[in-house]
Amino acid sequence: MKLLLISNSTNSGEAYLGWPQPFIADFLAKNNVKKVLFVPYAGVGLSHESLDKSYDVYEQRVADVFKNFDCELVSVHHFADQVAAVNDAECIAVGGGNTFHLVALMHSTGIMKAIREKALSGTPFMGWSAGANVACPTLRTTNDMPIIQPESFDCLNLVPFQINPHYLDANPAGHGGETRQQRIEEFLIINRKIKVLGLREASLLEVEGPLMQLKGHRPLRLFTYGNEPQEIEVGADLSYLLA
Repeated sequence: MKLLLISNSTNSGEAYLGWPQPFIADFLAKNNVKKVLFVPYAGVGLSHESLDKSYDVYEQRVADVFKNFDCELVSVHHFADQVAAVNDAECIAVGGGNTFHLVALMHSTGIMKAIREKALSGTPFMGWSAGANVACPTLRTTNDMPIIQPESFDCLNLVPFQINPHYLDANPAGHGGETRQQRIEEFLIINRKIKVLGLREASLLEVEGPLMQLKGHRPLRLFTYGNEPQEIEVGADLSYLLA
């Protein structure tokens, strides 16, 4: 497999998809990608006119960035047969937003299974935020509100661990609720054999076959049941987590 799993699209004060552009450019270039099929279904609130309009806005936003890589991008929502579009795709990108809505539409359109088969066969796949979440076995480590009920929480299961994107160490001042670490530890109590990677903003995972490396600008936090969280620095070989 060839995967680029990005925690977040944009850091505060930066252009959209600003910080990961060098990593995306490298990923596309080394896989000789010139055309990308985009999945926009996490983008619910980009237009108040309709969901289709939101998808159009999202597509244009991402396409404007991908022009910098001499790469054409088209959204899957334009196709009458979306499974066929996935089957014909040279590369697949899944944008961030609401994970529940993304997963609901990926199941209802049939592209969840189709994308999994394409990625397993070697088609390059990238996703940011919710798009990284769906590479995992399930959506159950998302940070998002369940605005819709998918037919299943099952996702692409391309990696055997869970990602928590936008991982935060701190609790906001005056906030009396659980920290992100506490929420993940709750997950681990119920799912004791599954590892969770707290992927901080401005960081990503790149998978190439049996190899996986942490890239970007910040360490990640690895959670396993019954153990203290482990800090893993940028550049680390994380291939063992794919086993």
